[in-house]
Amino acid sequence: MPGTDPVRSALYVPGDQPEKLAKAAGRGADSLIVDLEDAVPQAAKGRARDVVADWLDGTPAGGQIWIRINPGDAGLADVAAVAHPAVTGICVAKAESTAWLAELDAALARLPDIALCPILESGAAILAAPHLARGSRVVRLQLGEADLRADLGIEPGPDERELLWVRSQVVLASAAAGLGPPLGPVSTVFDDPDALRASTRALRRLGFHGRACIHPAQLPVVHEVFTPSADELARARALIARFEAAATGVVLDDRGRMVDEAVIRQARRILSTARRAGH
Repeated sequence: MPGTDPVRSALYVPGDQPEKLAKAAGRGADSLIVDLEDAVPQAAKGRARDVVADWLDGTPAGGQIWIRINPGDAGLADVAAVAHPAVTGICVAKAESTAWLAELDAALARLPDIALCPILESGAAILAAPHLARGSRVVRLQLGEADLRADLGIEPGPDERELLWVRSQVVLASAAAGLGPPLGPVSTVFDDPDALRASTRALRRLGFHGRACIHPAQLPVVHEVFTPSADELARARALIARFEAAATGVVLDDRGRMVDEAVIRQARRILSTARRAGH
């Protein structure tokens, strides 16, 4: 299903602002998330659907386009208005139940290739993550930490260690369901590259391979962190070549360490990310 390709970045774009939508594809993000939920005032929801539908009609094929919908009946109205062949998938805001995912699956029946990405924004969602990860059409999970912090009463310090267990839960649920790595949470920092780089590196170490962004200025730093280095690429290619040339399922790398299928799987993931980045 489309939407499974790895992405380093997903740039949020307000759905009620046609001037920002017109420029969005040229910002350099690996994927776009057109927002019909929090970024759009309640009174502008209907207009936003019309704006996004018109924009999709004029959008050439290619690139990942996701739409973040509202919860409940408003979300069904969103889907009815903007389900379009150009859409890669639907980001399901405040997802907590597989029943809701099944309802969206039915609403998308005429477009079987549109994927779903539940956004986990509450304690209930985190506890349901293993089930949501196996829901209808789900190809990845996303962590929404602003609402989650409020729901749990978390007040993160500078290193955000208070969120470590939540983030690891989402990575674990994704892997257990056979999904790709989840999309990391947004940061409100866009004028301090060093702080953004540090928090993004922490996400990468935890198993995230991409991050949602709320400002184009964040993209260069996020891409820097999630793009494999030349050394990483060379090492991954050498490992795969050595493994494929071996007669047995286990070989040694150039440092004498054992290399098995699990190590090769990680090497292939590095190359897949590099291809998405154009390397």
